[in-house]
Order: sequence, then C-alpha cells, then structure tokens
Amino acid sequence: MVELNMAGIIGTGAGILLLIGFWTPATGSLVAVAGVWIAFSGHGDQWTPTMLAAVGAALAMIGPGAWSFDARLFGRKHIDL
Repeated sequence: MVELNMAGIIGTGAGILLLIGFWTPATGSLVAVAGVWIAFSGHGDQWTPTMLAAVGAALAMIGPGAWSFDARLFGRKHIDL
C-alpha cells in the first residue's frame, strides 16, 4: 500500500511540473514510469494508469510547448515534418 501511495505522489509531482512545462522530457518520463508502476501494482483499474503512462511517454518525446518554462529558459525547439 505504501508503494502505491509513493507512486501516486511521484506521479502527481511530475504531473504538476508537466502542467507548467518545466523539465518536460524528464518529467514526462517520470509520469510514464509512475503510470506503469501503478498499473502493474495490481490495485484497481489498470487502464487509466496505462493511458497516463502513454501520454507521459508521448510528452517526453514531443518536448515542451511554446508557452512553457522550458521554451522560455532554453528556447523553443520546432520539429518540421
């Protein structure tokens, strides 16, 4: 039970950092790891943490947005397809 609470705390902290756009690749990876951790812990619904893990991994790969703290501190990185 303590492991699940710790994963929730880590996931919440990383989610707040993602909302403000600070350290986006690192916190996106942390959200993905926490989501997988919660999904495989075996408590409750497993689809919601799995989806959160997928979104965290996608945000880690895409990077910060134009209005994030990362863009203000390190510059916007634009990807041309």
